Amino acid sequence: MAETVSSLEALAALKPAAVEAPRHVQKLDKQGRAYATGKRKDAVARVWVKPGSGRITVNERELDVYFARPVLRMILKQPLIMANRDGQYDVIVTVAGGGLSGQAGAVRHGLSKALTYYEPDLRGLLKKEGFLTRDSRVVERKKYGRAKARRSFQFSKR
Repeated sequence: MAETVSSLEALAALKPAAVEAPRHVQKLDKQGRAYATGKRKDAVARVWVKPGSGRITVNERELDVYFARPVLRMILKQPLIMANRDGQYDVIVTVAGGGLSGQAGAVRHGLSKALTYYEPDLRGLLKKEGFLTRDSRVVERKKYGRAKARRSFQFSKR
């Protein structure tokens, strides 16, 4: 059975050692690239990051061609600009599913994760900005007897 503690010094001696925060290490593949998967709504983005001239390729097309709207390009580049790494990394993206807005959010999520795998010191900055958090909101399903997820059919008294 456990011993009884009679003094505060004995109680302090029983306290376990403080647990340190996990140390994040660099995760690279054989080609020297960092890989991560990003998700948003129904879109899934696979992102590879490697040092380079700042070229961003999405589904084998240039960024300006695939994401024609400036807002989507701004969303995608937010992690690079926040970390002052714009123009330092080549980014290769394969994205599928969902619409363009969801795809841009998925690429931003994947790019943020890949940057933290390449440079673990950036994790605190990107986490504080919320780029590493997966936005779990998805479209609500349509229910039986309803026009849409919540919308009812028009009511008629007669």
